Amino acid sequence: MQPAQPLMASVALAFGLAAPPAPAVASTDTTELRADALSISVPTSVALGGAAPGGTISRQMGTVTVVDNRLILASWTATVSATNFTTGAGSSAQTVGKGRVSYWSGPVTASVGIAIRTPGQLTALLAQDLSVPRTAFSKTAGVLGTSTSWNPTLVVAIPNSAVAGPYTGTVTHSVA
Repeated sequence: MQPAQPLMASVALAFGLAAPPAPAVASTDTTELRADALSISVPTSVALGGAAPGGTISRQMGTVTVVDNRLILASWTATVSATNFTTGAGSSAQTVGKGRVSYWSGPVTASVGIAIRTPGQLTALLAQDLSVPRTAFSKTAGVLGTSTSWNPTLVVAIPNSAVAGPYTGTVTHSVA
């Protein structure tokens, strides 16, 4: 039997430079399912707010949930990755590289069933940049029919050379 392919669910993120900060806004969830009853859902869009060049934006993304209804006592790992954030034509002054975007999962915010759940980055002190894919959360042991939710935080460090404008990028969670 071949291993199952990972599920992916992405959230489009937007922020502006030199604009007043706005609260995070999450719209309806994107959920991806597969035949063995493992699914992941994430908000479909998040407004991160704004900051001046050289500033920092820190916002929660909204709830990410993994539901595991597989008929075996299986483990899973949720991974997070990001694209660069760009505005305009995406020149160097119009790009905030994904290495300047940090992520921390925080603790479990809701759960169903008995399982061992481990956050990738429990606190802000453990935040990791998204220059490469990172573990967001994992489940090792557990009984049938579990779900795990968390509300991750993104921290975007705006370069001093960044130009004003609306920046967009994508953060993708996958589970396998």
